[in-house]
Amino acid sequence: MRVMVGAALVAAMGLAGCDTTRSLFRDRSELVAEPAVCVATTLPVYFDEGNASLTGPARELIATTAQRLSGCEIRRVQVVGLASASGGATRNLTLSERRAMAVTEALAAEGWPAPVFEVMAAGEDGAVQGGVAEPVRRRVELLIEAAPGA
Repeated sequence: MRVMVGAALVAAMGLAGCDTTRSLFRDRSELVAEPAVCVATTLPVYFDEGNASLTGPARELIATTAQRLSGCEIRRVQVVGLASASGGATRNLTLSERRAMAVTEALAAEGWPAPVFEVMAAGEDGAVQGGVAEPVRRRVELLIEAAPGA
């Protein structure tokens, strides 16, 4: 009889323990914070060589970014057009300007306010590092300052 009472007591404590451990675990939303959306962001938008037309992936990146930041106050967008070292300096400066404008127009089409844009072109400056032409320079660098609320 004593063994049965002891076993029943252990079982009751075990069940009670199960009930108390349940309260130790919280809902996932209490433990895992969602990443902040409305923060400073830097994005590269790549182009094909010698081209200022947005590629499919570039359009998708711009649309996704605009959607992700739709609830934010867009305070400033710095759009810096870059070019590789292939071709002449004047041609590359013009190309980087056209690339910057293509990205600016795409963001404006997504509803971003035009007054926040700072559009610049660097051409091929810095495109050659240690005598090697940098193909990753065929891009526009977006520097976005965003804050909560809109």
